[in-house]
Amino acid sequence: MPEAVVIGAGVGGLAAGVALRRAGWDVTVLERAGRLENVGSGLAVAANALRALDTLGLGDRVRELSRVQGELGVRRWDGRWLVSTTEDRARELYGDSVVLMPRATLVGLLAEALGGERLRLGVEVTGVDADTGTVRTSPAEGADGGRTDAGRTNAGRTNAGRAGAGRGAAGHEGVGEVRADLVVAADGIHSATRRALFPGHPGPVYSGVTAWRGLVPRPDVPVASTETWGRGLVFGAHLLAGDLVYFYATDVSPPGAVHADEREELLRRFGGWHEPIPALLRASERERILRNDVHHFAAPLPAFHRGRVALLGDAAHPMTPNLGQGACQAIEDAVVLAHVAGEGRGLAAYTAARLDRTAAITRRGVSICRATRLRNPVAVRLRDTGMSLAARLRPDLMLRSMDEVLGWRPPASAANGREPAGPA
Repeated sequence: MPEAVVIGAGVGGLAAGVALRRAGWDVTVLERAGRLENVGSGLAVAANALRALDTLGLGDRVRELSRVQGELGVRRWDGRWLVSTTEDRARELYGDSVVLMPRATLVGLLAEALGGERLRLGVEVTGVDADTGTVRTSPAEGADGGRTDAGRTNAGRTNAGRAGAGRGAAGHEGVGEVRADLVVAADGIHSATRRALFPGHPGPVYSGVTAWRGLVPRPDVPVASTETWGRGLVFGAHLLAGDLVYFYATDVSPPGAVHADEREELLRRFGGWHEPIPALLRASERERILRNDVHHFAAPLPAFHRGRVALLGDAAHPMTPNLGQGACQAIEDAVVLAHVAGEGRGLAAYTAARLDRTAAITRRGVSICRATRLRNPVAVRLRDTGMSLAARLRPDLMLRSMDEVLGWRPPASAANGREPAGPA
């Protein structure tokens, strides 16, 4: 049985592990963290990613968590709709709508599908040899490593890890050297593997905006799935299962800005906007609000592979969140990579299938990000008027502009789970 090592247990890495297992690979996923913490906030799983998850047998479990209903779209700060559609129309066009869910929930589903015995926590990758497929590891500093059981850490177990049992491996608990037929680098936007394989690439650049994210209990006001645009400002809110609301916000900001109280910063910016935005912020807890500067690739990598190593997700194509496709594209990557590897095709076929598509989606996201950064009142008025007029002239504009993104379908031989719904 061919062996694969996946670096990183985020959404993309775990999806790759599940997809490769289903394609007949012996898989080990290495993660630096000592446990799969309940970190992050929410994410979107759109129709294209739901089809990909169908091939992993997880699509319907994710669909069960959908709480999107009624009208959704983009509003002005005062609540007036700029462009909108409905979940029913999305289903008519693509066979699915979109599921908003906590990131931790999706990670848990993927970890359960992978199997705890395949996941090694508290292991830091210190180097990768792309020619031989050798992965060098050491104990992660401060991590309490161990296996997991259905996505939960079982710290302190001393059984020899699968990664430590790889060909030519040394040490125990997954520490030493591991040789694999395939190495999947899903180690995030600041991927050390990517920097080593493509040292000439400039890496991610700052988008000009910083982003806040959070999860709050549902307030006593209606919550529709909307994104609201202002002068350089964006606020999104989406109802999740369990009476939770996922919110996010962006503002133009110099990189690395420090705020003493993120909740107060958000109330200062958005406290006068339409409901439920002020209610959500009042319900939020300061210490549970996440903020990070948004980065993306201004230029794509020359390839998503080198030797026996394939890059995946943010390690391969970091993008702004404006299309809600970050996790979706990582899941697509995982399914396509497993399809290519399962057929015994070289990794050049993976690059050919993924590079142009993800580069185009990244460019579209950056274009939308630029539109949201407008602060000049005249420019904002022209932007908003143009969006409203275009939506009146073409009511399906919001959805049809996403045809190439949402209409993606997994490779035919990968579709061995639930048959993807909707038109081809």
